[in-house]
Amino acid sequence: MDYPRLPLKDFMSIYHKVPRAAVDLIVKTEKGIILTKRSIPPYLGMWHIPGGTVLFKEPLTHAIDRIAQEELGIKVKITNLLGIVEYFNDDGRHTICNEYLLTIKSGQPRGSDQGKNWAYFTTIRENIIPEQGDFLQKHKAELLLH
Repeated sequence: MDYPRLPLKDFMSIYHKVPRAAVDLIVKTEKGIILTKRSIPPYLGMWHIPGGTVLFKEPLTHAIDRIAQEELGIKVKITNLLGIVEYFNDDGRHTICNEYLLTIKSGQPRGSDQGKNWAYFTTIRENIIPEQGDFLQKHKAELLLH
């Protein structure tokens, strides 16, 4: 099934009036977790957990598969739902994000237009989106982070 995206103008109009549902993909590998460096605002130039908006009527598992393919070029297996992160951006946006722990089923990771640079990490970066850094810190033992 295809889950159509709203035109950007409509999305931004709504996005600043109601909370947005999203998923973050914490992909754990033997080399560490995968982070990408933001190539677009907000948080331009900061490391972050890949993720994105859940489309209208899109099941969370479909959103995870879609975002993993779009942002990292991989197919993933869901290991666990780790929790939720809320973002309250300075520009008025409010995002409620489900944090999923995943492993790679197939494919080789790559970047995307949203995060061209990517890398494996075993430590929590200083230049990371603050809410994500706090979340990773709380789960560092489970993620094998230092």
